[in-house]
Amino acid sequence: MPKLNGVLETALYVEDMARARAFFEGAMGLTPFTTDHRFTAYDAGAGTVLLLFLRGETLETVILPDDMGTIPPHDGQGRIHMAFAIATRELDAWETQLRDHGIAIEGRTHWPRGGESLYFRDPDGHLLELATPGVWPNY
Repeated sequence: MPKLNGVLETALYVEDMARARAFFEGAMGLTPFTTDHRFTAYDAGAGTVLLLFLRGETLETVILPDDMGTIPPHDGQGRIHMAFAIATRELDAWETQLRDHGIAIEGRTHWPRGGESLYFRDPDGHLLELATPGVWPNY
């Protein structure tokens, strides 16, 4: 069996790109790699990328320039969940950061392996998680 090296990209579909960018760049402190009217790509740490797509704007095949190829259509609906990995020592700072941006913490979990998670929502209602080591056997 060929080996997987990890998850490279995670995608969220948003209704308002300007609102989503304000949240992810302001409250979450992310810096975009690239952006246009239909998507934004962020460095999500540790070699991972968070992609924001404007809902309904990725329903057609994208033909890339310079014979680079194509990207098939995709889209998503509903409230999606994703987690960001954080260091244990950063948990309190993140809680302060969220509070300072008026973001409600909806849940907190203390995992049996010693990890802790904070749950909150982005402007599109996606459930986001900040998780410290000790959540999973491999993290």
